[in-house]
Amino acid sequence: MSKDLRGALVGFCNPLLDISAVVGDDLLAKYNLKANDAILASPEHVPLFQTLIDSYDAKFLPGGAGQNTLRGAQLLLPADSAVFMGAVGKDENAERLKGAAERAGLRTNYMVNPEKPTGTCALLITGPNRSMVANLSAAETYKFSHTQKPESWHIIEKAQIYYITGFFFTVSPETIEAVAKHSLENNKTFTMNISAPFVPPVYKDLVEKTLPYIDILFGNETEAAALAAAFGIDSTDIKVIAKKVADMPKNSTKPRIVVFTQGDKNTVIATSDSDQVRVYAVTPVPSNEIGDTNGAGDAFVAAFLAQYIQDKPIDVCVEAGHWLGGEVVRMIGPNYPEGELKFVASSDFAPTIEKL
Repeated sequence: MSKDLRGALVGFCNPLLDISAVVGDDLLAKYNLKANDAILASPEHVPLFQTLIDSYDAKFLPGGAGQNTLRGAQLLLPADSAVFMGAVGKDENAERLKGAAERAGLRTNYMVNPEKPTGTCALLITGPNRSMVANLSAAETYKFSHTQKPESWHIIEKAQIYYITGFFFTVSPETIEAVAKHSLENNKTFTMNISAPFVPPVYKDLVEKTLPYIDILFGNETEAAALAAAFGIDSTDIKVIAKKVADMPKNSTKPRIVVFTQGDKNTVIATSDSDQVRVYAVTPVPSNEIGDTNGAGDAFVAAFLAQYIQDKPIDVCVEAGHWLGGEVVRMIGPNYPEGELKFVASSDFAPTIEKL
């Protein structure tokens, strides 16, 4: 009998409508932006959003890192497996986000704030790089009371795996704590993503408080470096960082898994129950096939969790992540290929094992 996955994966993040455009380095310089970064909008960035719409070939795409991940996971899972929560406004952009989720089969449980517009994210694409500037708006008004509603808590109680992005520390740390504690008390799996380099230093206390609950932690190389710096890990070796983070205090005996991606370079996995680090080679997408890299990390996590929730081995989870990440970088924006998505594991995908 197959595993019942209805409502098995629940995610929280900031649902945002992406405004994506290919730009030049001059626009990055004008707004003091880095070519490959993610930040929250400050007052100086407010004109940027309209500039993209007025002066560039801007495209509107459903976004928000967590919702991107949940959409991708649902595309690879049986119907009604994933549910996403976050806050939106009562406007056309909210309907666009909901429509994109529904087309992927993703169920949403939005908190609707009629007094704020749905959040947006400017995506500035320069070659293979993307710079993200998020204007959270309604997304940052998410209330813990929405999590506590009987219909919301029922969704949480039914789930087997939770995925929350680091971006949600800016919005509802109470929700993160409540879900983390529920997961621990019921022997479920609690996963998070560092999400952006600003998260570990700015929200260090919250990250430190939450880490003992985290069963699987995702991040990329710049986020891993930021985490290391914030927590005094004296190394720039991503394998060492992964292992030291895996070994940080934990509230259960379940081994912690730390997964660090590095774009087209090796993916590194360390666990708290082994002194071996697994290093997985990535097959790069040819440069002439790359649309942009936005959403590749979200897609990796989507496919990883879609396999993990079906009790697949870690090697298969990583291979699936590489595959879907490669598919998404061929697209413009955080989009998934049209038609049925189906992952088939190979027989020879395996990591190099390094002992620290």
